[in-house]
Amino acid sequence: MKNKINGFLNNLIKKNNCQPEFIQSVSEIIPDIFPIILENPLYQKNKILDRLVEPERIIVFRINWLDDNNEVKINRGYRVQMNSAIGPYKGGLRFHPTVNLSVLKFLAFEQIFKNALTTLPLGSGKGGSDFNPKGKTENEIMKFCQAYMSELFRHIGSDTDIPAGDIGVGRREIGYLFGQYKKLKNKFTGALTGKGLEYGGSKIRLKSTGYGIVYFTNEMLKTKNMDLKDKTIVISGSGNVAQYTVEKCIELGGKVVTLSDSNGFIYDKNGITQEKLNYILELKNIKHERIKKYSEKFKCEYYKNQKPWNIKCDIAFPCATQNELNLDDAKSLINNNCKCVVEGANMPCTLDAVKYFLENKILYAPGKAANAGGVSVSGLEISQNKIKFNWSEKEVNKKLKDIMLNIHNQCLEKGAQNNYVNYLKGANISGFIKVAEAMLAQGII
Repeated sequence: MKNKINGFLNNLIKKNNCQPEFIQSVSEIIPDIFPIILENPLYQKNKILDRLVEPERIIVFRINWLDDNNEVKINRGYRVQMNSAIGPYKGGLRFHPTVNLSVLKFLAFEQIFKNALTTLPLGSGKGGSDFNPKGKTENEIMKFCQAYMSELFRHIGSDTDIPAGDIGVGRREIGYLFGQYKKLKNKFTGALTGKGLEYGGSKIRLKSTGYGIVYFTNEMLKTKNMDLKDKTIVISGSGNVAQYTVEKCIELGGKVVTLSDSNGFIYDKNGITQEKLNYILELKNIKHERIKKYSEKFKCEYYKNQKPWNIKCDIAFPCATQNELNLDDAKSLINNNCKCVVEGANMPCTLDAVKYFLENKILYAPGKAANAGGVSVSGLEISQNKIKFNWSEKEVNKKLKDIMLNIHNQCLEKGAQNNYVNYLKGANISGFIKVAEAMLAQGII
């Protein structure tokens, strides 16, 4: 089997040269699903895996816009429509200088399994641009979003492809994108999710990824007769996902001691309280300033150009970006007696780090399972838009909890082995089988 896996990956590398993130995401899942494929002649005959790694459609386009000095700016826009076997393409838009085809294909590939695990009828996609919103004025961000949507609108719709936000695309950007879509299509439809409550958004959508991560973690801890109360927690990132992971941890009695951004991390040994979190929400979401300001206000330690993985903790949540936690970081966490690592970002741990966690049999959850809360509530937003109705915050939160419990149970069912739960294997196999069976049922298309 090893030779067949290596042969498949070698062919994939030849076809996708200079796309390391995409190759990494496929390489992570192959060892778990290849035995399933070998056991099923129909999967082999119908080339399910070969079709799964090839996007159904990739749209690449030029974006021209004028800055506040009337200077012409040019960016590149993308939409990767990866797989629609179980529903319309669904996945976020990322505006960041690091955006390229490799990053978006890896995100779209991960989204296949994440969306399948939710049990909602959602296919997978991902998009964005190398545009950087940081340092831009409100007017410039609005003009860029309108220019981006002036091409994207041709390829999306409530029954075709339903983008949401991601890094660099929050509620403000979604508002501008939706406004332009509505103007160009002359329709008020649920063609994007993550909208404001005033125009079709869902309650707790902003909080749903962070909340979902903690709900999933709590289920993991229950399998070891533990909970979050009095646990020391390190978190990377300080954006939306990290913020609401902190909030739910505080609510359940956990002690969060770190947050970070691209410049460094803060270490508050006394723990981040709700009052301190309120300051962070203002600092990051309104003032758009660096996390270092927190250390200055609350007189705690700040580590420039470092990551928080050498801080002693019980639980670690990497919530920043891909490949932020490497093998040395993994060793540092385990040496410091970390019992649980849960991915809040997409593929934040390198392959070597993941392998080390599994070898040491700590509780480890991949992002495709643990951070599925965001897309789950996006799916609920689609449903609410269809019936032109909004559920209460309590109702949405209950549905989110139920979805995360269901995802956890799927991982348990497929990942239990010798008194240890391999959540990565469980998530990979559960998501794959659902999509593979749908692809078989629909024929060679």
